[in-house]
Amino acid sequence: MTAEQTSSPPRPVNRANDTDRHVGARIRERRIMLGLSQQQMADLIGVTYQQAHKYERGINRISAGRLYEIAQVLGVPVSYFFEGLDNQRSTDLTARQRMCLELARNFSSITNEKHQEALSQMARALAAEE
Repeated sequence: MTAEQTSSPPRPVNRANDTDRHVGARIRERRIMLGLSQQQMADLIGVTYQQAHKYERGINRISAGRLYEIAQVLGVPVSYFFEGLDNQRSTDLTARQRMCLELARNFSSITNEKHQEALSQMARALAAEE
């Protein structure tokens, strides 16, 4: 080996890291909040179900252009996916977080606006009791 070969910086490995997993978890959270399936999300951004799944799990990295497209589909700024990254929080959802996401998904699937309003009023009333 020459001196040039030994002094060059190591080549970056094209593997997902904690940041990729965090971004994937944020995509998943937002998708669920909107009541979209992984297949629907994949169709909207023009990838296969398997690719969308890999993005959410942080297995595959997401290009800047694709992340922008995902942000557009999910109705959030690109910065949304990086919120909380500084805290290095775990991407594993707690039982309470899962329940809240499921509640949001189910609420968004209610088509009757009067039912949505009634449920919203009930939640406010229950929250005020505590």
